[in-house]
Amino acid sequence: MSALALTSQRVWRQALVAVSFTAASLGAAMAQSAPPASTTTPIKFVLDWKLQGVHAWYYLAQERGYFAQEKIALQIDTGDGSANTITKVMAGAYQAGFGDINAIVQNAATRPAGTVPVVVYMVYNRTPFAIMTKASSPIKTLKDLEGRTLGSPAGGAAMKMFPALAELNGIDASKVSWTHMAPNLQEQMLLTDQVAASAVFSVTSYLNLIGQRVDPDKDIRWFHYADHGIALYGNGIVVSPTLIKEQPQVVAGLVRAIHKGLRDAMANPDAAIEALARQEPLINKALEKRRLQYALQQLVVTPEVRRVGLGDLSDERLTKAIGQVQQAFELPRAPAVAEVFDRRFLPPLADRLP
Repeated sequence: MSALALTSQRVWRQALVAVSFTAASLGAAMAQSAPPASTTTPIKFVLDWKLQGVHAWYYLAQERGYFAQEKIALQIDTGDGSANTITKVMAGAYQAGFGDINAIVQNAATRPAGTVPVVVYMVYNRTPFAIMTKASSPIKTLKDLEGRTLGSPAGGAAMKMFPALAELNGIDASKVSWTHMAPNLQEQMLLTDQVAASAVFSVTSYLNLIGQRVDPDKDIRWFHYADHGIALYGNGIVVSPTLIKEQPQVVAGLVRAIHKGLRDAMANPDAAIEALARQEPLINKALEKRRLQYALQQLVVTPEVRRVGLGDLSDERLTKAIGQVQQAFELPRAPAVAEVFDRRFLPPLADRLP
């Protein structure tokens, strides 16, 4: 090969190297200057029960893109009990849900630290547990329950807490008998006098009675646990300890999105129920709107919430409630407030005042 050819070949190879180096450098520079790829976190969320008006704010938040704004792909599944929500999150089947803080207390009392879900946003500031009887009943005070037969599903939480209610109100719990039935028969068995009273979840029974053409305000006498010394809170947004530890920013985003949905539902219940109806077209929209409004008035917006804001609670009251749960369920210890509730992810107070 001639000297000229060799020289040309070397020049060509050098040019190729230069081009390759320039392309690589340009690619690296572009990679550094380009925004990071958007990542969406999938979250499985389980409700406490079948779809009702009290779940409307989750679907309203979803339709309005609040979860998407937080880069969360939320899968919402129906549930089969607020205590079972805790079990499902604890088992790892779900990362979050709408469940009972009292079930968290029970689990935290017997399990290793850091293995039990915590509430990060309290929704039901008052416990929905209640005793209901017919307005025509001779039961006019809690003391009148002695010698009577009460109804409850087997293992019902309101029944389990009855001994604490009884002790606080001078009732001899040994003089009260219990009959168990399926949850959907509680109202019917009371109305047909098969039981003298029932221990119920008020937000469910109140609307079930309306569905049976009974006026729950005129035809039923209510004894709300919260009005008779029981300090318990109710359902809140629960998340797994793993999610809190590994993705705290996702927890904060989840709370923000749900809070926005709840505020929107309070401002426009009709829009919330329409969002729910698009998920379950067979619901009775008028009935579920009334359920939503009842829950907001009775359980969500309370004098305490007007002070501490939506989502938060009183540590002093929660400590008292934990003690009542410990006594009622004979738990080996009373968990600390921090083991069951974590307020670090709440939006600013100014955004949470009702």
